[in-house]
Amino acid sequence: MKPIDLYTDGACSGNPGPGGWAFILRCPRTGKELQMSDGMANSTNNQMELMAVIRGLEMLKQPCLVTLHADSTYVGQGLTQWMAGWKRNGWRRKTSQGKYEELKNADLWRRLDELLQTHRLTFSHVRGHAGHVENERCDELAVEAYQRFRKK
Repeated sequence: MKPIDLYTDGACSGNPGPGGWAFILRCPRTGKELQMSDGMANSTNNQMELMAVIRGLEMLKQPCLVTLHADSTYVGQGLTQWMAGWKRNGWRRKTSQGKYEELKNADLWRRLDELLQTHRLTFSHVRGHAGHVENERCDELAVEAYQRFRKK
């Protein structure tokens, strides 16, 4: 499998509010890079974080060994700790009372799970707003994207 670095970020103006996502895909072997961003008029920060990962993975034309670099603990913990259980429980989460309820953003987690049937993914947490070049660039792109959806 070809190794790929995927850098992502999501941003919102209000939560919920206008949101933007961005990613940078980079092939470490060739240095070839793709940047993309977009947004929507009403979303949450977590939805935009997930969209950045989903859109980045959707751009890959063959199975890849992906290292995801992101500052979102929601995405990181979802991928590494919670997703298998959510899937096993029909994309529901257990409440503190022991009952099951619909998982927030279940549609996006399902899409991500489908993409992970093709790619092998490793999560690498990046500290946000700490000078990490690609993370800062993704943040800039995500903010620019949501600004297009803000009411004047």
